[in-house]
Amino acid sequence: MSDSLTYKDAGVDIDAGNKSVDMIKKCVQSTYRSEVLGDLGGFGGLFALDTKKYKNPVLISGTDGVGTKLKIAFILDKHDTIGQDAVAMCVNDILAQGAEPLFFLDYLAVGKLVPESVADIVKGVANACKESGCALIGGETAEMRGFYTEGEYDIAGFAVGVVERDKIITSERVKEGDIVLGLPSSGLHSNGYTLVRKIVFERQNLKGDEYFDKLNKTIGEELLTPTRLYPKICLPLIEKYYIHGIAHITGGGFYENIPRVLPKGLTAHIDGDAWKVPEIFKLLKKWGNVPPEEMYRTFNMGIGMVLVVDKDDAEKIKAELSAIDEKCYEIGKVVKGDKVNIKGGVFIG
Repeated sequence: MSDSLTYKDAGVDIDAGNKSVDMIKKCVQSTYRSEVLGDLGGFGGLFALDTKKYKNPVLISGTDGVGTKLKIAFILDKHDTIGQDAVAMCVNDILAQGAEPLFFLDYLAVGKLVPESVADIVKGVANACKESGCALIGGETAEMRGFYTEGEYDIAGFAVGVVERDKIITSERVKEGDIVLGLPSSGLHSNGYTLVRKIVFERQNLKGDEYFDKLNKTIGEELLTPTRLYPKICLPLIEKYYIHGIAHITGGGFYENIPRVLPKGLTAHIDGDAWKVPEIFKLLKKWGNVPPEEMYRTFNMGIGMVLVVDKDDAEKIKAELSAIDEKCYEIGKVVKGDKVNIKGGVFIG
């Protein structure tokens, strides 16, 4: 008779999984809100919506992953920022419809479970949840030997938020003459990395630790800069002003995301000179000889979130953000038309 086999013999270490849970327990608990019921270890995360707080609440959910930005983390063996990317991609999306993020769950699939690496990733998730005001109430870590190579993983998650029904932000609010405001991104965020990797590591043959004076950091550090979290910036504005539209500038850039918050027959004229395009985008354009329109279709170009507001509120919002040292640029106007038009910036003329 052949020797008996265990799950560990097949490559899955349950004890390592238990160790990783122990390592992340405190940081996960630090995200809890008063509405969280129970603790880690249940089959589902429990969250009691305070029905007295809302008149007619609507739950809004969003899910996303980090994409091929993960390849950069593998190359540099740096995993403490990736968790924020996973959270930001989800909470920023639901924020675009006016939702306050309530809770988040993550899914992490690894080739080989290394408790310390898992802890780095989940701590990043937990810190981003705290920064966004939402609770990390559960998740799943799957060790998948033979599916992912050792040292590689994938992470995704989903966020659930709440908004009063009459405060849901839709394109119905937007009108001709509205002002388009832009909130700065922290860099590339989590989009366009298949093109980025081709330019940086194939065409330019760069190493992750190569330092660039124009970036004031290594190219690897620049590429792993985590996606910015916008809830704490935007929620007070949503509460105080009648925001007409919010667009999270993710995959598809300006040309795909701004039209998502505009009604039929209206578009936006964008002044690409209204803000300083960060150096990383200029370098990518130069290194890859990327056409200007492709840059704005693929990347955020330094603007991570767009607010469409009444012209009478624009200056008030800019002043309010300036008072808390948050930059805000007036980058365009809503006009009649059917295609986003961008002048200036990395375009000629």
